Amino acid sequence: MRFFERLERRIESTGSVLCVGLDPDLDRLPEHLHEHDLPRRAWGRRIVDATHEHAAAYKPNAAFYEDPDGWRALEETIAYAHGKDVPVVLDAKRGDVGHTARQYARLLDDASLGADAITVSPYLGRDSLEPFLSRTGKGVFVLCRTSNPGGADLQDRELAGGERLYERVARLAGEWNERGNVGLVVGATAETELERTRELAPDLPFLVPGVGTQGGDAAAAVEHGLAGGVGLVNASRSIVFAGEGSDEAFAKAAGAAAKRLERRLNEHR
Repeated sequence: MRFFERLERRIESTGSVLCVGLDPDLDRLPEHLHEHDLPRRAWGRRIVDATHEHAAAYKPNAAFYEDPDGWRALEETIAYAHGKDVPVVLDAKRGDVGHTARQYARLLDDASLGADAITVSPYLGRDSLEPFLSRTGKGVFVLCRTSNPGGADLQDRELAGGERLYERVARLAGEWNERGNVGLVVGATAETELERTRELAPDLPFLVPGVGTQGGDAAAAVEHGLAGGVGLVNASRSIVFAGEGSDEAFAKAAGAAAKRLERRLNEHR
């Protein structure tokens, strides 16, 4: 089954478009979890247990796992999420010249890692993304208009003819979608650009970050982020660090935060 087909089924079964971002900052994990040999694994299990009923997908950020113990924790967290029948988007933002991209794309083939989709950067063009696009069963979310303030520095720049860079990316992503496995990353903090991107890419599902700590517009994220009901609205820190303290307290707070945001998003579906 292709990624977006699986995602559609997950959305239908849960009634949720919420994507829970997993950013296990070691400095913010509850102190007692550091007693475990792999604190990020222990943290991930508790977060998944607390939130999976409200999650259409999980999005672990590779930056928080890129060390030997971290990769082990990531593998086990992905496997644990799959055990709850939740698909996983690896937020790695890969994109490099062909032979290097082929190595990066092997992340999607690794049986022990097993991510269902990945985020990629389009800056090096089609050939840098082809190793990802060629994996037809995997989803490929292309960075288009990001949620950070500095995104405008390049993404809003006008090209020849007045087209903005993020608009060019949106058009190209539609052309790259021959295999039906392409989506776009478009931030909820850039509401005008989010709406414009939907006009340019009417059939592509979006991964929309920024509705949590960054304060993006939840209504706009749902209105413009879904294509045929399929898409993801992501929140990370506002859920996974919603509470601190004992094992039960931090996990319970994460579950409650996920439930609140799920309901908030569903008000606009």
